[in-house]
Amino acid sequence: MALRLADDTGWTDILARAVAATPEAFGAEVDGVTTVHNLVEGEWRAVGQPAPVRTPVDNTVLINLPRVDATTARAAVAHAAAAHRAWAQTPLTDRKARVAEAVDSLTAHRDLLALLLVWEIGKPWRLACADVDRALDGVRWYAGEIDRMLADGREPLPGPVSNIASWNYPMSVLVHAELVQLLAGNAVIAKTPSQGGAVCLTVAHALMRRAGLPATLLSGSGGELSEVLVRAPEIGAVAFVGGRSNGGKVAAALLDSDKRHLIEQEGLNAWGIWNFSQWDLLATHLRKGFEYGKQRCTAYPRFVVQRDLVDEFLDMYLPVVRSVRFGHPLAVGDDWAAGDPLPELDFGPLISAAKADELRRTVDEAVRGGAIPLHRGKLTGAPFLPGQDTSAYVAPSVLLAPPGRSRLMHAEPFGPVDTIVVVDTTDELLAAMNASNGALVASLACDDTDEAGKLAVDLQAFKVGINKPRSRGDRDEPFGGRGASWKGAFVGGDLLVQAVTVGGDSRLYGNFPDYNSYPTT
Repeated sequence: MALRLADDTGWTDILARAVAATPEAFGAEVDGVTTVHNLVEGEWRAVGQPAPVRTPVDNTVLINLPRVDATTARAAVAHAAAAHRAWAQTPLTDRKARVAEAVDSLTAHRDLLALLLVWEIGKPWRLACADVDRALDGVRWYAGEIDRMLADGREPLPGPVSNIASWNYPMSVLVHAELVQLLAGNAVIAKTPSQGGAVCLTVAHALMRRAGLPATLLSGSGGELSEVLVRAPEIGAVAFVGGRSNGGKVAAALLDSDKRHLIEQEGLNAWGIWNFSQWDLLATHLRKGFEYGKQRCTAYPRFVVQRDLVDEFLDMYLPVVRSVRFGHPLAVGDDWAAGDPLPELDFGPLISAAKADELRRTVDEAVRGGAIPLHRGKLTGAPFLPGQDTSAYVAPSVLLAPPGRSRLMHAEPFGPVDTIVVVDTTDELLAAMNASNGALVASLACDDTDEAGKLAVDLQAFKVGINKPRSRGDRDEPFGGRGASWKGAFVGGDLLVQAVTVGGDSRLYGNFPDYNSYPTT
């Protein structure tokens, strides 16, 4: 049966809704494509050189994103610093009221924001809704706790917080962090991710600005804007979420400064299997792990398995991989009617055709080097529209024993590709799980929880799950990383507010040049 696009979910319809909701944030068409504005110096302005942005869903052009230059960014930062001084003096009661107004407006446009995420970054409907809901629910929690968090005399930073985040969680990571930073008394600056999420973030920031929040939203190349958004003396803190390559550049740019920073980078998060038998329990966790195609920093792409358990592990694991559902997030059958649920998928496309091609080449390279392909999925049979471009879609792959020199052995693939390493001793287990010089999370599947706890002590991960996965966490859960996966202050709950304020008696938890300090997780 041929599939079609669900009614009223086409990009033209969704963009029209976005423009109607926040017309001040959109400009004229260029070559028939709508252009978004940048939020600079407190106003939405038509500044920057427009460049087309494509959706990974079907590779069509969505909008024109104007990229500003360093001169425009410097003026924006200077204005944000002045706005920060005024906002820092605003009573907390007023700050809470304005943030609450913004959250109410965002809530009223929840479905629009989620549909924008479906088109812009390819999230299936359920996951897109979850991204928006996590952001709003989290900020509501912080609004209820912020008086206590600031009660020990903590004050805003000396300048605005500069936020540079990856594309995969625009609402629950970026907008959430900004609204908490605003509650704490800081003006905020955000760089629009180049790969996706521009329209969702534009609408969100337009609603934030209407509520009187001192926010700046800039688009542009990292190379052009990094010097300003990272090193400008007016910046009070830099919050970065992304890959180790770009994160390393940000960290290097801060070496000769004492600027507050929160630099979250991906690590190769591993799941160890040792003296284990609860396979039905593990199957449930591993199926959920494929959400959003494992395009997140807390995904588990590496399984380190005791040799005596490999056969039982594969009996459980391979059916899970084969059951994963992916395809066009909005493709439905002819019998679909308005009000029916949108497709229930584990993931849609990767963020771009280029990333999909890179991942396919990485898998081929590992196989040529000696990795054993246990499963290599195909696009055939997945739900796509007739004639649709599918260049950004990658089916799950599973490789056994990737060679030591392959990229998959040492780096996170950021896609639906899993690797399996076989070990014979606990020393080998720990060495294989610690292969990437630090991770955000790790998990151990082991029937003896005491034995698992002893092994967990030697894992280079911030959070370790015993017979369950560990995630970034919400609300009062602390989050950070060990080794190269994190630099600077940790976040989550009280730690996030402490990271973007000054004062108090205790030093910050985090990884710093002169010390490392870890909270209980």
